[in-house]
Amino acid sequence: MTATQDFRIALLPGDGIGPEVMNAALRVLEAAAARIEGFRLGFQSYPAGAVCYQETGDDLPDTTLAACREADAVLLGAMGHPDVRKADGTEINPQLDLRFELDLYAGVRPVRLLNGVPGALADPRAADIDMVVIREQTEGLFADIRSPAPAGNDSMSDRCLITREGTARVSDFAFDLARRRNRSGRPRVTCVDKANVLHSMAFFRKVFDERADNAPGVATDHAYIDAFCLDLVRAPWTYDVVVMENLLGDIVSDLTAGLIGGMGFAPSADIGDRHALFQPAHGTAPDIAGQGIANPTAMILSAAMMLEWLGERHRAGGCADAAENIRQAVDSVYTTEAVRPPDIGGTDGTDAVTRAVIEAL
Repeated sequence: MTATQDFRIALLPGDGIGPEVMNAALRVLEAAAARIEGFRLGFQSYPAGAVCYQETGDDLPDTTLAACREADAVLLGAMGHPDVRKADGTEINPQLDLRFELDLYAGVRPVRLLNGVPGALADPRAADIDMVVIREQTEGLFADIRSPAPAGNDSMSDRCLITREGTARVSDFAFDLARRRNRSGRPRVTCVDKANVLHSMAFFRKVFDERADNAPGVATDHAYIDAFCLDLVRAPWTYDVVVMENLLGDIVSDLTAGLIGGMGFAPSADIGDRHALFQPAHGTAPDIAGQGIANPTAMILSAAMMLEWLGERHRAGGCADAAENIRQAVDSVYTTEAVRPPDIGGTDGTDAVTRAVIEAL
């Protein structure tokens, strides 16, 4: 008899629609786990985010950070509020602090158009959109965000830090992912940069090319960020895995979400060598919070990514099976048009989408 593996999941519901979509994901996770033997999920919620900041003056308490370090994985709803800002005018961003503190250097953003979901492109080939954006998350133009802003009103600058170590490990991550995806039997990684102008980006490309020599069987190419954005609205189905600097990845992630129906269909993972955090790519959407109309699909798919990562890391086949079951259930409810949430013109709210996915399991 196979021993049951127990996993501790730290929950950070956050702000706005975060708790609502978190509740939806937990219902789906519990339903999926109940159908497969071999693993159990234990959940514990912790405070963080804008409300936490307003109440305590801290958007990421030490106890919450410690719990995230000790957990097998972290599941995050959404954090922040446009009206809750620090003294320097920036919004609170504990999710970024978590990336630095847990060294979650690889931001993984799958981009796949679900059958039945209206995409932004009329071309029938858009049905073949299936790519992954890999965003380096500990360097680039975000390197100094936790440093106090320098004094003065005449100028301001942000450093774009690119290191050999940081670029090498995120490039290797991208090559490994492309091999495992093996899309159409021709894995490929595209390096996206602005190497024709910026010294830091030219260095990013140089290190990428050096690491490519250690990735046999994976084809590589390059794209300048401006031309790449053009291609994303002209022929995004031609890309497999793309890797880029922090800010470029932040922007491209939203652009690609727009191609597949919006942020409500965009899951993501923040992965390091020891820790991983999973969250929908969308924000807290305070304008619709509490109305029961938030699309939980991105959160549910992020939870499936968490199960897949746990399965790979701990050789827990049951987790991988449950992850695939969730993805198939999500595909099913949109392919059959069993649900249509408001963000794509329907009337099915958070609970309706959740129930439909659970029934499809």
